[in-house]
Amino acid sequence: MNDTTELPAVPDDLPGDDLSSPGQARSLAASRSRQARLVKAVRSPSVRTRLTTSMAVLTALALLAAGVVIWTLESNRRHAATVDDASQQISELRSFAASGTDPETGEAFADATDLVSTFMGRSVPGPGEMLALWDGVTVPLVTASKHRRVVREDAFVDAVSGLAGVGGSAEVDTAAGPALVTVQPVSTTSAAEATTALVVVSFLDEQRDALISLMRTYTVVSLLALLLITGIAAWQSRRLLMPLRRLASAAREVSGSDLSSRVPETGNDDLTDLARTVNAMLDRLETSFEGQRRFLDDAGHELRTPLTVLSGHLELLDPDDADEVAATRDLLLDEVDRMSRLVDDLILLTKSRRPDFVTPTPTDLDDLVASVLTKARPLAPRDWRLAPLPAVQAEVDAQRITQALLQLVDNAIKHTGDGDVITLGCDDHANGTVSVWVADTGDGIAPEHRELVLQRFGRSATRPGDEGFGLGLSIVAAIADAHGGTVRLEDTPGGGATVTLDLPVHHLPAAAPQEHSWPTS
Repeated sequence: MNDTTELPAVPDDLPGDDLSSPGQARSLAASRSRQARLVKAVRSPSVRTRLTTSMAVLTALALLAAGVVIWTLESNRRHAATVDDASQQISELRSFAASGTDPETGEAFADATDLVSTFMGRSVPGPGEMLALWDGVTVPLVTASKHRRVVREDAFVDAVSGLAGVGGSAEVDTAAGPALVTVQPVSTTSAAEATTALVVVSFLDEQRDALISLMRTYTVVSLLALLLITGIAAWQSRRLLMPLRRLASAAREVSGSDLSSRVPETGNDDLTDLARTVNAMLDRLETSFEGQRRFLDDAGHELRTPLTVLSGHLELLDPDDADEVAATRDLLLDEVDRMSRLVDDLILLTKSRRPDFVTPTPTDLDDLVASVLTKARPLAPRDWRLAPLPAVQAEVDAQRITQALLQLVDNAIKHTGDGDVITLGCDDHANGTVSVWVADTGDGIAPEHRELVLQRFGRSATRPGDEGFGLGLSIVAAIADAHGGTVRLEDTPGGGATVTLDLPVHHLPAAAPQEHSWPTS
């Protein structure tokens, strides 16, 4: 179930509305404000409140169930103890009667009444218990008890008279509350027609009063435990949900111009892992946005120069001077070509992030390198050489690798002179990788500039007349990265630079792009 009640969304652009109108714009803003207030008004309780309430309810139900179990078990136990106490009195009477003599006089009992009365004088009733002598008609003898008057009640007399001949137990309602009456008849020889019996009266309310007192104590302890558990649950839920609140605060602080806010990472639990994941996502977003910002700044800077040249020459152009028009036309076409190359390179770098940028197929790299050398020879008068080529095969996009090698060749031409050596080669490594490389004996690349030249618009020292944009090696790095490989920049023995593409033998394709269904307009 959702935390908030779903409300109809206010469309961004109502049919027929002109949002450029201040009045209509204010009306739309007011409508959205009302919707926000409604959403806030019907918002469900917070997660902390629901967790605390759930814990309190579950604890209360558990304590209540425990109380019911305690009441049931203790009631049965106390009732069984009451019956056992009465049975114990009867058992002691039988043992006393078996002796046949009065322990004080040593003589035989005169009759059953004498036996029972002597036994009652020597017995100590338990709490809530009373002993009585039944002589067949009345109750002439009762032990000391605050409930002595119940023996005169009709319900009591009727119950005892009914059990006096056979013995047994019965529960009787008396003025002192329900009582368990246990009757044990005692035979007599002097008056056979009379029935003498020992009556054990157990008052159940006194047993129940003790149980109720116990349950009152249990209720007080349970309420205190419930309050304590609820307080601990509220504190613990607040502590556990603190990373989520920090996450929400960090998300509110993130804007299009500032992605530096991060969620504090404390502990080593699931919520901390969530905070680390969000921080890693923010790092990637910040890196991506910073890269896009630098890309736009650099691209704008590089495009501004040819556009300024075009604008300046067009403004100063004399249309009546045919020679000037022809010269300006050639110059502007050259600048347009430069912009076209720049745009093509930028588009290529943008496409390099797409999963379909490369289409790997089994390729013989030795044949590919040899064909690239054939294409490169007419580009400039250099000492072109081909290193010994082992038979190397890998899953690569042959066109993209050719494009990367030609880019390296172009870069080597720009940093070498007539007669300098440019060598192409490939190698097969034992660690499951292969490499293709271009080495020259030109200017080389300073170690401190090797990371720079792999970035967009990053340039090292250039020769006069070099009109490049600093995108060549970044394109090579993008192609290598799309294949799951890397680019290495090293010095050529004797001077110059060697640029190597290290590629895996088996290309690991990128995850297929997810299709999204977009709402219709």
